[in-house]
Amino acid sequence: MDAEPVVVFTAQGELEETQVRSFLAAHDIPTSTRGEALRHTHGLTLDGLGAVEIMVAAQHEADARRLLDQAERGELTLDDLP
Repeated sequence: MDAEPVVVFTAQGELEETQVRSFLAAHDIPTSTRGEALRHTHGLTLDGLGAVEIMVAAQHEADARRLLDQAERGELTLDDLP
């Protein structure tokens, strides 16, 4: 990522992080993360402890937010995958 990264999603736990990152990667949107180390060392995800921010380059922000919004509303199907 060359541009300053932008947070587009905050995941609670590694499973949610993996799902969101894989979803964005399937749409050719590279991601990076920033988060609490305790989720790896102790597996904690209580009250935001263990949360991880999923970030994308600024040029991908609009597409990432649109896709995440569509997924949240249940508008995507397997036929919509690239």
